[in-house]
Amino acid sequence: MKCINMVQNMFRTGFFVRATHTLITWVITLILFLHNTDLRKCEERGELLLPVLFFLLVVLSVLLYYAVSLMDPGFVLTDTVKGVQGADEETEMMIPQSSTPRLRRCGYCLLQQPMRAKHCKTCKHCVRRFDHHCPWIENCVGERNHRWFVIYLLVQLLALLWALHIALSGISPSITWQQWFRANGLLLASLGFVGVFSVVSMVLLGCHLYLVSINCTTWEFMSRHRISYLKNTGNEENPFDRGVFCNLWDFFCICRVVVWEHVYHKRTSNPV
Repeated sequence: MKCINMVQNMFRTGFFVRATHTLITWVITLILFLHNTDLRKCEERGELLLPVLFFLLVVLSVLLYYAVSLMDPGFVLTDTVKGVQGADEETEMMIPQSSTPRLRRCGYCLLQQPMRAKHCKTCKHCVRRFDHHCPWIENCVGERNHRWFVIYLLVQLLALLWALHIALSGISPSITWQQWFRANGLLLASLGFVGVFSVVSMVLLGCHLYLVSINCTTWEFMSRHRISYLKNTGNEENPFDRGVFCNLWDFFCICRVVVWEHVYHKRTSNPV
């Protein structure tokens, strides 16, 4: 019984997912360094710049993975928005409730949800500016870690594309198909993993950059018709959209929690 509980706790805390991701990353990296790839050839010639840069890129991707995976995505822990850092000035302006949808109380954690927040049944918390729960990092993507998630995807994609090129450079010809598979089996397996993850990372990065550019979350994009503050607006209207440049600037460069009720009120009161 204790062993079953330990296994359940490992899955619940994401230990197994993170350990598997780390193991696959370093096994593939080791294969690329040990086979007759461009990395190995550079090492043999004493040209260490490219191997060191590739190794550092892999290390950076792993560090970002753990940072995003273990970071607080913006859990709602109190029943008010007044304690939000950097938002006191906005909350003092007394947002008119007549033009802004009322905050609703979460049916699970019983806390009052700020606008754009949603309860995650996996994490058992409401998350500010909820985007989605990602099983890859075993954590929610929300207001505090969304930018780092996008940066992680970019670094991961660069590492994967480079690994794809390195793996292809190590494929060697043989006289028979059996000898060819025997000589290149590990590289072919690595190519398969890297190819699949490259496609997934590219699609995810493209989707998130698009949503960031219009200041929309995955949850809002997929469930617009069910969200109280969006379902009564036009199909193409987004009350949080400030234009592509401002949206990208705010997302990547402004490190603060936003009171979205105030933004919503300003946009709905002064439509462009």
